[in-house]
Formats: sequence, C-alpha cells, structure tokens
Amino acid sequence: METRELTVVAGSFVGFQLLFSVASPPLSSAITPGYGRLPPTKLTEWNSRLVSTVHALIVGLFCLYILWYDDAVNANPVWGDPSLVKLNVAITCGYLLYDLVLLACNWSTMGDSFFVCHHLAALYAYGYVLTRGVLPYFANFRLISELSTPFVNQRWFFEALKYPRSHRLVVLNGVAMAVVFFLVRIAVMPSYWASVFATFGTPEFERLGFGAQVAWITSCIALDVLNIIWMYKITRGCYKVLTGRGGRKVKVEAEASSSLDKKHTNNHTD
Repeated sequence: METRELTVVAGSFVGFQLLFSVASPPLSSAITPGYGRLPPTKLTEWNSRLVSTVHALIVGLFCLYILWYDDAVNANPVWGDPSLVKLNVAITCGYLLYDLVLLACNWSTMGDSFFVCHHLAALYAYGYVLTRGVLPYFANFRLISELSTPFVNQRWFFEALKYPRSHRLVVLNGVAMAVVFFLVRIAVMPSYWASVFATFGTPEFERLGFGAQVAWITSCIALDVLNIIWMYKITRGCYKVLTGRGGRKVKVEAEASSSLDKKHTNNHTD
C-alpha cells in the first residue's frame, strides 16, 4: 500500500471520528430540536448514522465520477490504473475502521458480531485493491450502492423523531428509498455481471490467481442474493405502507429490513 492510500485511510478515520463526536451534535441540534430529547443510546446511533450518510454521499458520488470519467479503469476493469479507485476505497476503509472502534466502545448497545465480521471481511477484500490494485472497476462499481444509504438512515431519523408512518415526508422517503435501492442495487446487476462474464478466460482474469477469483465471484453472488431479498422486503413494506395495510406487522418487517440493510449498505466486500 502506498503512502498516499495510508494517509487517506488515516485521515478518513480521524475525519469521521471528529464528525461523529464534534460536528454532529451541534449540527443535529441546529437542524431539529428533537435531537436533544433523544436518550443517550439513540444519540450515539443518530451521530453514527449521520456519519454513515456523509460517507455514503462522498463515496457514492465519487464512484459515479470514476464510472463516467476514468477511462483507464473502464478500458481494463481487472488491471486498469486503480489510482482514483484506491482513493475511494481508502476512504471507505477509514470509515470501516472508525465504525469498528465505535462498535467496540459501545458494544453493550451497538455490538453485533455479524457486523464486525462483515467489516473485517470488507477490509480484507479491499486490501486486495489497495495493495495489488486488482479489480478496480468492479470494486468501484459496487460502491454505487452507497447511494441508497442516506434514504435508509433518513427513515431511522424519522422514526427516532416519532414521525407517524403515514406522514408525507416518511412516505416520500420510503418510496425514494425503494426506487433508489432498485436502481443502484438491482437494475445494475445485468450490466455488472455482463462485465464479469466478459473477463472470463482472458489473460487478465487468469493473472488474478485462483484465490482472488473465488473471493471475487463468491462475494458478488452472496451480495446480490442479499440485495434481492432486501429489495423484496423493502418493496413489500413500501406497498403496505402506501395502501395502509399490515399495521404492526409491517412496522416490524420494515425495521428488520432496515437493520439488515444498514449492516450491508454502508460497507461492501467486493
């Protein structure tokens, strides 16, 4: 890993920590007085989700820029010049490290062993990108899914502030979440897998080695299976809210879906 990437990882880690502990409380208080009335555990998660939203916007928009304008990566998705992608991945690695520290410090209220395993797996996979510069196009492409994270977090913010589920803003955010989730996680699947299959049998693919090939393909399959399951849950919950059906059962399903999505929205392993 080059000095630049290490600096970005460290800088992101410190920056996200400062955003969580220094910037989020006064900013959130200025945005809504309801922030100050939340219990301590919810204040911690609020600040955490605000950081998550900022990270998602930075990485997601940077991802789109790379997809549209980085000709070297688009021309050779397996071994193209990974400079910009490594920068984007380094930001995400800094966020993952910050989030692991946050979990460790608040284990009694936020601890989740699955979440920790997911973060460690993500750091391991992105380590390939940072150290070997492999699969830059595919690593970056997956980060486009971060664009659905702000809507997931916004739903939690509304619930924390006790907005009724029938409130216009809640309904509009729910519909937007479902639409964006579909666009950045489901609709892109054919294009993504067409690019994957196009590399099979090429010298670039063989150069990866068996270990990287297996890690890449299996993680992609697992992630897309989860995305399809979550899309189904989000669509069903959105439909029931729009039609006024389901009552408490819908709320439980929606919260379960939100919890699952939070665990995988913010960080990806491929």
